[in-house]
Amino acid sequence: MNRTAILMLLASLVLTPLRAGPVTLEAVGRLPEAERQEWRDYIARSATRALADQTALKAELVANDMTAALKAPSGGDFKLSHETGDAWYSGGEAAALAATVLSYQTVSGGWSKHTGYSRGPRLPGMQWSSQSEPGEAPHYLATFDNRSTTEQLEFLGNLWLATRRGDCEAGFIKGLDFIFDAQFPNGGWPQVYPLEGGYHDGITFNDDAMKHILELLKSVAGNDLRFTFLDEARRLKAAEALGKGIRCVVRTQVVQDGRKTAWCAQHDPLTLAPDQARKMEPVALSGLESANLLAFLMTIANPSPEVAASIESGLAWLDRVKVTGMTRTSREGKTTYEPDPQSSEIYWARFYSLTDSKPVFPGRDGVLYPTFWEMAAKNKLGYDFYTTRPGSVVNNGRKKWRKMLSGSKP
Repeated sequence: MNRTAILMLLASLVLTPLRAGPVTLEAVGRLPEAERQEWRDYIARSATRALADQTALKAELVANDMTAALKAPSGGDFKLSHETGDAWYSGGEAAALAATVLSYQTVSGGWSKHTGYSRGPRLPGMQWSSQSEPGEAPHYLATFDNRSTTEQLEFLGNLWLATRRGDCEAGFIKGLDFIFDAQFPNGGWPQVYPLEGGYHDGITFNDDAMKHILELLKSVAGNDLRFTFLDEARRLKAAEALGKGIRCVVRTQVVQDGRKTAWCAQHDPLTLAPDQARKMEPVALSGLESANLLAFLMTIANPSPEVAASIESGLAWLDRVKVTGMTRTSREGKTTYEPDPQSSEIYWARFYSLTDSKPVFPGRDGVLYPTFWEMAAKNKLGYDFYTTRPGSVVNNGRKKWRKMLSGSKP
């Protein structure tokens, strides 16, 4: 096919329709007038990025005389297997993995999840994501879910530190610009960008997605050795994005009876109100994600009074909602919890009611149960409804933070 035919095909492309989501022109029209234009620009930017991704894939199909895209291989979550500075990053295995990771970076600059990197680099005409079938609307094309995008960028930074590879530097810059581009005007980030629709548009604390973004930006703004190739303008932009993100975290902290409490797994991107995702992720306060957000906030040197107050309120909430008189056990190979007045174990529920901060337990049947045992009696288990993680935050984390805070005062 000649160049003219290719250009005609590309010119005829239209954006694949996606599901409706909360970030729409109609919804933006209900915002205060002063906020509307920035959100309209965001929607246009997202649509442009989405079209660029689809146009690039169509161009590959044309160039390789293919009638349909190849589905990307599926795999597990991408996780760093070696610490920063490990000699592994200088070896052949890391070099091969870097080539594969870079091949799956979308035109927009992010990465999907559950990609089979063990199968080698992406082939021409292959989708960047394994999460949708060829011809269907893109799904998780580029996402922050399950550490995606942030983990790949951490990997590229580690590899650049060991090898000074130019392609790793370029890939990191492209991905960092993607993070800048994906940030909402109010400082939050969606789960998926370009916007996909549905709950994927929501500000996502679930699985620590936004926390991982903030941690990466904090490293970039703090002149981490892995990112010294960045120019001053991008480091300053990272600091600005970090500040906006932290302010968004403070603003989304839920208030009950005049007191700040904790955060939900998802918040509406426009109103910042608590929101839901799947049946197992209801509109409820999240014990685990809230503890992890507090752990991040406590790493901020010289926090503003607003951030300090947010931390103290969150810690006080964790103190109030801890669960005792119960023990963890296994029954028929599944984790379960039994009442035990003699137990010294301390837990926090995964979800708490928005109105009174009592634990709630969503079943796969869509019902929100008041106790774990009522839910377990009518639903298949396989989801962790309790956690001990907040214990390290309210104990050691709080001590370290208050010590740092007192030491930072004149």
